[in-house]
Amino acid sequence: MRGRTMVTLALDCSCVRGSVAVLADGEMLFAEEFLAARSHSASLFFALERARALVDRVDLVAVGLGPGSYAGTRIAISAAMGFQLGLGSRLVGLCSVSALETEAREYLAVGDARRESYYFTRVREGICMDGPRLVEAAELESLLGEYPGPAVHACEALPGFPRVTVALPLASTLARMAASGRGILQEGVLEPVYLREPHITQPRQR
Repeated sequence: MRGRTMVTLALDCSCVRGSVAVLADGEMLFAEEFLAARSHSASLFFALERARALVDRVDLVAVGLGPGSYAGTRIAISAAMGFQLGLGSRLVGLCSVSALETEAREYLAVGDARRESYYFTRVREGICMDGPRLVEAAELESLLGEYPGPAVHACEALPGFPRVTVALPLASTLARMAASGRGILQEGVLEPVYLREPHITQPRQR
């Protein structure tokens, strides 16, 4: 890979489908998708091995930070930190829903945030213009009414919201965004996109 001036590795495991991509000077050298369920997290490392074999260095590592699977996102961040420590790569994090597989230049990204709540994000050309933020069902319906034009995507089907179509994040899109400096949320020390404070169950009083 001599003569290359910038090599970007990107990965995302924020939903049921994970992906890894390698971009070198605008050329996509590697793009692989895999099932990212709990029992298939090893697929990420197999894909990373194949990606790493194609290049002699990695200058920039980009990770999807969610919102989505907390465990999957933490695994992706940990793997990316390994590249940062081992290769001295620059490490950046982007919002996963800013890199959905869609032809729309502007769209709304929504999702089930559990406990009878949802997240809402308005994305324009890879930039989160609003959100991700936590909303109740009634507020989500109101927000969708405010934006009748853009496509509405989610990483899984949302019963009760017929306008929503499924679209999943792509590492290849993350790679292009990071290489151009667009949509970067964090650098160096990365954390998943948190929608709410951690929920801690208190022990019962005896």
